[in-house]
Amino acid sequence: MTSLTSSGGTAAQQSTRPGGGSPASPTTSAAVRWRPLPLGAASITGGFWACRQDANADAAVPAGRDRLESAGNLQNLRVAAGVAEGTAVGPVFADSDVYKWLEAAAWEYGRRPTEDLLRMQREVTALVAQAQADDGYLDSVVQVRYGRDGRYQDLPWSHEHYCAGHLMQAAVAQARCTGDRALLDVAVRVADHLVATFGEDLRHDVDGHPVVEMGLVELFRETGDRRYLDLARYFVDARGHGLIESYGEEPTYFSDRVPVREATTVEGHAVRAVYLAAGAADVAAELGDKELLAALETQFDHMMATKTYLTGGLGARWEGESFGDEYELPPDRAYAETCAAIGGVQWAWRMLLATGDPKYADAAERMLFNGFLAGVSLAGDEYFYVNPLQLRGGAHPHGNRSPGHGRRGWFDCACCPPNIMRTFASLAGYLASSDSQGVQVHQFATGELAARVGAGEVRVAVETDYPWEGIVRVRVEETGPEAWTLSLRVPGWASGATVVVQGAESAATPGEYTQVTRAWAAGDVVEVRLPLQVRVADAHSRIDAVRGCVALERGPLVYTVEQADQPDGVAVDDLRLVVGADVAASHDPDLLTGVTVLTTTGRVGSGDVQPAWPYSSATSVDTGGADGEEVPVVALPYYVWANRGVGAMRVWLPRA
Repeated sequence: MTSLTSSGGTAAQQSTRPGGGSPASPTTSAAVRWRPLPLGAASITGGFWACRQDANADAAVPAGRDRLESAGNLQNLRVAAGVAEGTAVGPVFADSDVYKWLEAAAWEYGRRPTEDLLRMQREVTALVAQAQADDGYLDSVVQVRYGRDGRYQDLPWSHEHYCAGHLMQAAVAQARCTGDRALLDVAVRVADHLVATFGEDLRHDVDGHPVVEMGLVELFRETGDRRYLDLARYFVDARGHGLIESYGEEPTYFSDRVPVREATTVEGHAVRAVYLAAGAADVAAELGDKELLAALETQFDHMMATKTYLTGGLGARWEGESFGDEYELPPDRAYAETCAAIGGVQWAWRMLLATGDPKYADAAERMLFNGFLAGVSLAGDEYFYVNPLQLRGGAHPHGNRSPGHGRRGWFDCACCPPNIMRTFASLAGYLASSDSQGVQVHQFATGELAARVGAGEVRVAVETDYPWEGIVRVRVEETGPEAWTLSLRVPGWASGATVVVQGAESAATPGEYTQVTRAWAAGDVVEVRLPLQVRVADAHSRIDAVRGCVALERGPLVYTVEQADQPDGVAVDDLRLVVGADVAASHDPDLLTGVTVLTTTGRVGSGDVQPAWPYSSATSVDTGGADGEEVPVVALPYYVWANRGVGAMRVWLPRA
C-alpha cells in the first residue's frame, strides 16, 4: 500500500498540513473543496504522459544542469559566494532558472529516485547556500553587480522577490521529496529577511514580477510560520495602488493598475498576471477569503472567454509578452509564452481545489495538451519560448526566441526550459484529489492513485490510451468496507459520454463530474467512455484575424495543418477547409512517437483571378491551374508541429 505520509517539518507542523504531492498543497485548515493526494500517492506508470515524463527525466533534467553551467548561472553563485572571481552574466533573474531546475530535480527524484539526481541537487544546493549573505539576502546577480547598496533599488525590474519565490518553491519540493532541509533552511532565511523588510509598516513595495506570493504560501504550508502567509497576503493586496507607478513605470504591464480584489480581467505581462492570480488563490484558500476568491473566479472566466487562444495559449502580444484587449488573438503574432500556459495550469489547479468546479480541470487539460506541450520537443530537450498558431512559408526567424528557428536548446532568457522540466516532473500531482467522501479524478493517465477516505485507505488503478482513445477504466485495487464516492471528470467537449459501472451503462453529462457511490470491493471497475468525434471549431466573430475561419479538434487536442504533411504543390498558406466534408481519423504508431492523424478535404485558392497585390483588383494575375481544386488535407496534433523541421503551419483555416 502506498504510504500516505510526507517528509520534512516538525510533528507540530505536520499536524497542520497534509504534505500533498502537488506543488500547491493547502493546509488542513484551508477553505478548499478538495485536497491534493499525498506525496507518492499518485503516479503515472504508462501511456502518453509517462513517455513525456521519461523524456524529461532522461534528456532534459540532466542537460538542464549542464546548461546552467555553460550559461553562467552557477558561476554567478560562485562569484557571489566568493569562491570564484568574475562578473555576473545573464539576466538579473538568472538565479530563478537554477531554482526551477532544483524544483524539477526534486519532483523527479520523488518520481524516480537516483543517486546521480540526489548528488546533483545537493551540489547545487550547497552552492546556493554559500552564496547567501549573512543576513539572509540572496540574489547573486544583484550581489555581484551592485553590492549591498543595490538591494531592492529597482523592484519593477530586479526580480529579487521573483527569484526568492522560485527558491521557496524549490526548497519545499526538495524537503518533501528527498527529506533534505538544506535548501529549506536557505529559503527560510530569505523569507525571514523579506518579512523583516517589507510590509504595511515597513517598506511598502512590491516586486515587478509576481511569484513570491505562491512561494511564501507554500513555505507557510511547509513550516507552519504564519508570517509568510501574512506577507503573501500583503503583497497581493498592495498591488494596484500606485507602487510600481511611483518608479515612473506604466502599471498595466505589471498587473498593478487595479487592485486584485477589484480587477475583472487579467492584463499586462501574461506570466506575471497568472502567477499573481495563482498566488492570490493560495492566499484566498488559506485565509478563507471569499471576496478574493470571487474576484479570481471573475478574472479567470473573462480570461478564458476573451483572452485565451484555442490552444490554451495566453498572451497575444510580442510587445510586453502581454495579454491584449478582448478578442485580440492574432494567430501569427501570438506570443503564447510556454511559461504563461504553465502559470495558467497552476492557477486553474488552485481554483479547482478551492471550488470543485470542473471548468478549471477542463482549462488545465486544454493548456497541458496544447499550449504547454507544444513548447517542448518530442525528445524532451529543445523548446519553444513562443507558441504561435500560424507560421507562414518562408518565414524568417527574428530574435533568439522566434519560432522560425524551430525549438532550441536554451534561450537568452531561459525561463521556459526549467519551467517545463518542473511541470513534467510534478505532473502526477495534478491528476486527482480527495476529500472525506472519496476520490476525484481530474486528468486522465495510466497510473495508480491512493488516498485516505474516512477512516480507511483506498487504491485504484487507471488504465487508458487517452488522448488517442476515449475509454478511461478505473479499477479498485484496495478499499475498506465503508461506501465512498469515485468522481470522474467528463470534459465539456465530450457530448454523448457514458459511464459503465460493473457492466451497466448510463449517460454522463459533459462539463460535470460523474459520481459513483457504493461500498466497493477489490476488482470493481468503472469506465468513462468519451466519444472522440472530430469537432470543427468556429472562430469568434470578434477575433478579426481569424473571422470566418475554422479549426479541428479531437478529444483534448487541437490540430494543425503543417506543410510536411500536404501533397506536393499544395501550400498551407493557400489552403481553405471544406466544412462538412468527411474527416477520417487513423492512428499511426510510428509517426512522431505515435499520433492520430486527421484527413479531410480542402481547396487551394478561390477559383477566381487574384489581385496582383493585396489591396487592389485593378491589375490581376492568374494563380495557376490548380486554383480552386479539391485537395486532401492532413492535420496532426498541434503539439507535434516543427518536430520534423520548420515549415508553414496554421491552426485556423478559412472556409472553402
